[in-house]
Amino acid sequence: MTQKTHFTVIGAGHGGKAMAAHLALMEFPTTLYNRTPDHIAAIKELGGIDLECCEGGPHGFGKLACVTSNIAEALENADMIMVVVPSSAHAEIAKNCAPYLKDGQIVLLHPGRTCGAIEFQKVLHDNHCTADVTVAEAETFIYASRSDGPAQARIFRIKEAVPLAALPATRTRSVLDMIHQAYSQYIDGVNVLQTGLNNMGAIFHPALTILNAGWIETTHGDFEFYIDGVSTSVARVLEALDRERVTVAASLGIRGRTAMEWLKLAYDTVGEDLHQAIHNQPGYYGIKAPTTLYHRYIFEDVPMSMVPIASLGEHFGVSVRAMDSIIRLACIIHKTDYWRRGRTLDKLGIGHLSDSELTYLVNEGTPHEMFD
Repeated sequence: MTQKTHFTVIGAGHGGKAMAAHLALMEFPTTLYNRTPDHIAAIKELGGIDLECCEGGPHGFGKLACVTSNIAEALENADMIMVVVPSSAHAEIAKNCAPYLKDGQIVLLHPGRTCGAIEFQKVLHDNHCTADVTVAEAETFIYASRSDGPAQARIFRIKEAVPLAALPATRTRSVLDMIHQAYSQYIDGVNVLQTGLNNMGAIFHPALTILNAGWIETTHGDFEFYIDGVSTSVARVLEALDRERVTVAASLGIRGRTAMEWLKLAYDTVGEDLHQAIHNQPGYYGIKAPTTLYHRYIFEDVPMSMVPIASLGEHFGVSVRAMDSIIRLACIIHKTDYWRRGRTLDKLGIGHLSDSELTYLVNEGTPHEMFD
């Protein structure tokens, strides 16, 4: 009898708990890791997580094989390592994992945002990880979920199709083969440039938050984010950002999915322009704005999503003035240099590459070729 794949989920936020519980309910041996012991104390005491879901979805008590705050213990028996943390923590996770990874293991970022797999692989390389590990990233997170308590999670929706790509893309098939044992929803995302440049959160989240800064601070987010917050003028800014993103993708030979196409694909929503299409999406009604400007829509999505797209644009001669404007406003609001903190090409170790060299390396190269 074939031994079942052992999954390790890194991160015990709402997404990590939902994924760990679901995998356990599917009877896969599952380890849950979180660096803060107190955060997983209740889960460790109970031995698992109670999962609720939408009608017909997975639910029940997911019994975990191991709950730990020791990274060596978490990786010891793992075949596939599911990293479910904010992308701003990817580099730290990579550094902590580097001494303990083994040949044949797969690390999958949920999601990678933009250039997540490249950053993760570079940190492993810089920390002298010699294990033959495959790093991959998902284009988006498979669940819409929340945490209902210290050992409880709830899944509202499971996406029907999630693009995924490995670094290099020649390894994507082996990642899909393994993850399809648990999830049939993952599909070939071509390469990590394509998954990263189709990151719609980079377009919607930072600009929409910053352009509604006064309203957020005055009402503490007591308005409908995608409905009240997306006025005609705000939608025009989102359209300009989206054009820049699609043009950056085109400079690398990638046909990027437009925001309008994404709304049609994800929600079967159409309109004459982005303003109308967003307002035609029933799922956006009732979603409140962030209660504060210190929110992941800025501190995560600007440095880990918008900065790498803008950096690619500047490197390959694409005008990204709209993106640069939003990034600079974020820097002012948070009194932080997000260009310095973010995933620029130089910081990722790929600033010396031409478009053809970068494309070759994400498709079929090696970490040694990319970073040395």
